[in-house]
Amino acid sequence: MASGKFQAVVSEEKNPRGIPKAPFIADVEEYVGGLDGDIEGPLKAFQDAMALIGRRRERARPRKATDLDDDLDDEADDASSKPIRTTFELNETLYAEAELAETDTVYLWLGANVMLSYKIPEAIALLKSKLEAAETSLQNTIEDLEFIREQLTIMEVNTARVYNWDVKRRRERREKEALEGSSGTIQGDSG
Repeated sequence: MASGKFQAVVSEEKNPRGIPKAPFIADVEEYVGGLDGDIEGPLKAFQDAMALIGRRRERARPRKATDLDDDLDDEADDASSKPIRTTFELNETLYAEAELAETDTVYLWLGANVMLSYKIPEAIALLKSKLEAAETSLQNTIEDLEFIREQLTIMEVNTARVYNWDVKRRRERREKEALEGSSGTIQGDSG
């Protein structure tokens, strides 16, 4: 957050999942406290805010894609009476093939090393509800990533505007000092 010398870098306004909105700095001179204002504080605050937003982006990235659609497709295929050939994951890069006899029961991993037995209609209902929740979560994550991208762009623009304002201010000061120095030399020569 910003110090007492300048306004907050992120506003109190947030998106539905609590990610703060970055305000656009319209008047840089006013924001830094006038022509004699220090830009180090605002630039540091912008960098800190961009780092915070970047960390939010990392947390919002979609996790490993679920196989719920595949599981539901497998359940639909189970309606036939012939044995099922399937491939299942043993580890991240290790898969095994199996042939399953006709059954009315399936076993689902629920997480935290828990597997439960379900009748096929119950398993389909559970997988559909989990798929809906995963799709909602994915949509929220996509929206958050877009919002974060916009906030980072605003912060980068703010940073560039403050930096460019400072460059312009320094150039104007040098020109003013050069004019004062050259007019002093002319007056000294004539007297």
